[in-house]
Amino acid sequence: MKKIGRLDKPDNFRTAQMFTNPILERLTRTHILIPITMFVIFAGYSLYIALTETSIDLLVGLGIAAIGYIVFTFVEYMMHKHFFHMEPSNPVKDKLQYTVHGVHHDFPKDKYRLAMPPFVSAAYAAIFYLVFKLIMGDYAYYFLPGFLIGYASYLGFHYLVHALAPPKNFMKVLWVNHAIHHYKDPDVAFGVSTPLWDILLGTMPKKS
Repeated sequence: MKKIGRLDKPDNFRTAQMFTNPILERLTRTHILIPITMFVIFAGYSLYIALTETSIDLLVGLGIAAIGYIVFTFVEYMMHKHFFHMEPSNPVKDKLQYTVHGVHHDFPKDKYRLAMPPFVSAAYAAIFYLVFKLIMGDYAYYFLPGFLIGYASYLGFHYLVHALAPPKNFMKVLWVNHAIHHYKDPDVAFGVSTPLWDILLGTMPKKS
């Protein structure tokens, strides 16, 4: 893996070259607003379909959307813990883990690798829609917006905790936990947008 950047800067202000092919390399990088905007648009369109083409009561639909948001935070936690930090027990898994997440730990200040490339994000949204539609029928049109807004908020928080200094309010815990995860103990603090599942499942950082 080739490191790129000025040598007088620390590694976490540089980046890595994932592919020698310039087109493939470009596809590994994206501005954070692109996937966030995509998810918000997809969520808005799904909500429009829910309101205009289903008979589901609005209050029931909003409750389902809230459940979708909470479900995403659980998926975020589980994906981060069990997929992004999978044990690289063979060369294929080692390559996959580094490509998906390990490179981010090596270069946490690389702001163009804080989200999946747009075509991957679009594929995720399509797969989520198909799975939710198969399981829930028309209720998926409310569930999907909650889930995708959860995904968009995760991307936004992930960008902010790497780009900005921690705030002096109750949200500071997100910055502190993620810093501990990156720089002290990668086996704790898997929740980025919320510490809820770290609290419930026992992976909150220990107080020193």
